[in-house]
Amino acid sequence: MVTSEDTAADSAGPAPAHDDLDVRVARELIDKAREDGVSLVGPNGLLRQVTKTVLESALNGELDDHLGYEKGDVAEKFGVNERNGSSSKTVRTDVGDVRIDVPRDRDGTFTPQIVPKYARRVEGFDDTVISLYAKGLTTGEIQAHLADIYDARVSRELISKITDKVVDDLNSWQIRPLDRVYPVVLIDAIHVKIRDGAVANRPVYIAVGITLAGERDVLGMWVGTGGEGAKGWLNHLSDLKNRGVEDILIVACDGVKGLPEAISALWPQAEVQLCVVHLVRASLRYASKKYWPAITKRLKLIYTAPTVEAAEVEFTEFCAEWEDRYPAMIRLWRHSWEQFTPFLAYPPELRKLVYTTNAIESLNSRFRQATRRRGHFPNEQAALKVLYLVIKNPLKNRSNITGKVVGWKQALNTLAMHYGDRLDAQH
Repeated sequence: MVTSEDTAADSAGPAPAHDDLDVRVARELIDKAREDGVSLVGPNGLLRQVTKTVLESALNGELDDHLGYEKGDVAEKFGVNERNGSSSKTVRTDVGDVRIDVPRDRDGTFTPQIVPKYARRVEGFDDTVISLYAKGLTTGEIQAHLADIYDARVSRELISKITDKVVDDLNSWQIRPLDRVYPVVLIDAIHVKIRDGAVANRPVYIAVGITLAGERDVLGMWVGTGGEGAKGWLNHLSDLKNRGVEDILIVACDGVKGLPEAISALWPQAEVQLCVVHLVRASLRYASKKYWPAITKRLKLIYTAPTVEAAEVEFTEFCAEWEDRYPAMIRLWRHSWEQFTPFLAYPPELRKLVYTTNAIESLNSRFRQATRRRGHFPNEQAALKVLYLVIKNPLKNRSNITGKVVGWKQALNTLAMHYGDRLDAQH
């Protein structure tokens, strides 16, 4: 079966010329699957037949490199070593046991890499495809990459089927039980293009929790309709409650109208902390760019104040300086003050955890990188599949959304001073 994603990719332009060789076999198999109902799995399934084609193509490409000339290209041949038929063996792959023909050379010096001598298990092929998909490559780009690296002619359909292996994991991840209490939860949304009749920007709601052990974890990810709104957040955050989250100490969020009330409806004791970075950005929208440096300098005095009282003094001075010129900016701060001030009661080690949702912003940056090349997704599941793979494939030597919070013990001690009874209720 051909997915919408594959159809969209195929319509993007003519296939490269080299597709006319080995990939023709894969395409014929796909046609056969459509016409005759050939199974995708099983001993004679489509996936095993295409995997056989891929592995044999790669092995013959390796032998070309070893001998220094392509099969049939006698003019380029040098030396006495040459092809000497093939031997059959069965290897266990991610799609099951596959019988392949391994090419040989007359001198017996050919040592294949993709299917080493005596190896009965070919590992990593699916993982490679999934990793490339998570990095934002389209099925067409993965197809070209495998052709360049392995000289393997892989159909877009096979690549799509391989990446679909994560769907079961995604479904289980979406309904997994959660902890009873989370000290901190950060929430934010990004927008991706999804085709639902017509292509439209759809919000993807994301919630990241910090556990009592100080581990960051993406608790949930949901595709909404229309624009981001408090009603959408209420519906999707209810999922966290249904999966066992009985209490949250602090929720950091942006300034979506009605969002604090939606959070309080689910967790009445939760403190709602407005993301300071979002608040500053929203403030600058009301001001001329030439005043931005002066405004941000004064705003920093407010959100770095040692106490709420000190912040109020700084805010009064800020109003005196800017209210006549930008009354809407001052009104924004007055309206947001109750949700802005909670973090000012905490020492620095806790403030940096809750004053901004930038931890999610860094994840969103990777999300955008992974989705940018695709233009749009054929459906919600295709979008969630890519975003889930981003979460599950952390970058080496880079800051990632999941993992241990630095200095967590000190932050936990501070939380215990403020919320001791509620933290104890976890045990």
